[in-house]
Amino acid sequence: MKLVKIKGIVVGEQVYSESSKILKIFTKEYGIISVMSKGCRKIKSIFHEASNTLIYANFDISYKEEGISNLIAVDIIKIFKNIVMDCKDLEKKSYSFLLINLTVQVVNQKNVKDIEISNIYDIFLACINKINEGFSPRIIVDIAKLKYLEYLGVKPSIDCCSNCGSNSNIITISSLSFGYICSNCYKNEKLASKDTIKMIRMLYYVDIDRIKKLEIDENIIEEIDEFLNDYYEEHTGIYTIINNKKNIFSKISEIIC
Repeated sequence: MKLVKIKGIVVGEQVYSESSKILKIFTKEYGIISVMSKGCRKIKSIFHEASNTLIYANFDISYKEEGISNLIAVDIIKIFKNIVMDCKDLEKKSYSFLLINLTVQVVNQKNVKDIEISNIYDIFLACINKINEGFSPRIIVDIAKLKYLEYLGVKPSIDCCSNCGSNSNIITISSLSFGYICSNCYKNEKLASKDTIKMIRMLYYVDIDRIKKLEIDENIIEEIDEFLNDYYEEHTGIYTIINNKKNIFSKISEIIC
């Protein structure tokens, strides 16, 4: 083992013995690592507050490349209070935990490279910050879904027709056809609105940190959701849908609050 100082976000926790937890910490340098936080379940433990999901901190650890590292010291940078402490906004929590689950699955893909993990880390942190600031968690998660597709090796064609390469007369976007479809290549695919076609491209290229306003018509959001959920199902096998929201929101409320 070697002593290292890392900055990261807790994306998971598992009870270990009566007083400890194993934390899943997402870092730029090492990806997602398992870290033993000994005694953290005791209220007086110096690790108690930091050993929870969605804690952003500097961690001093005894690092083990394979297996479980040990937490030595921690300095909290930020607690995403508007997500983890607001028990009334269950939608915000649900989409935040959907984002966590999605991110973990993307990072754990075998073909994802170290430099790509660093980029995914930046996207994830930016998205969590925006959700915490009060932006629509549903739209923010859609932005992450779009951006992650590049690192899964199945980025949709959103600059030109996926079939012929034309960048004119784009009339719809299709998950089965890997993106945009022009009028010449159209073969009875479901038509999307012009605003949805434009918005998907805008959301893919947006700098998340620079977002100041995010208002999108509900019908457009529905079309974007449908495209992305179908796309992930067709080309990645990663589950990205919140079904039966009422039950899931209630379950998360019981777990967190």
